[in-house]
Amino acid sequence: MKTTLFARGTLAALTLAFAQFAHAHAFPKLQTPAAGATVDGAPHEVSIEFSEALEPAFSSITVTDSAGKAVTDGKAAVDTTDPKHMKVVLASVTPGVYTVAWVAVASDGHRTQGHYTFTVK
Repeated sequence: MKTTLFARGTLAALTLAFAQFAHAHAFPKLQTPAAGATVDGAPHEVSIEFSEALEPAFSSITVTDSAGKAVTDGKAAVDTTDPKHMKVVLASVTPGVYTVAWVAVASDGHRTQGHYTFTVK
């Protein structure tokens, strides 16, 4: 009897512990330009592939120069055919260091955010 109760209790605890992993957060899998990269010539856009589908209304990418000035040409957009992919078009950029700040809200409502830099030669 005690063994059965212990086994049931253990199973219940494990079920609750692993249930949190069913709701994944969206994290970058691939960034273009990559974090820390030095690129020859100005990129036309910044794109990020995430681990989970995104909610377009609440997800964003901003790109700023070393003075903190936005260098994007419009708002970031989540790809309608691939909701794990988001990109933003860049205005003309000159050599320097740029900061990419992203906010990703997964379809389950969990919000993650981060930033990285890349350099244009």
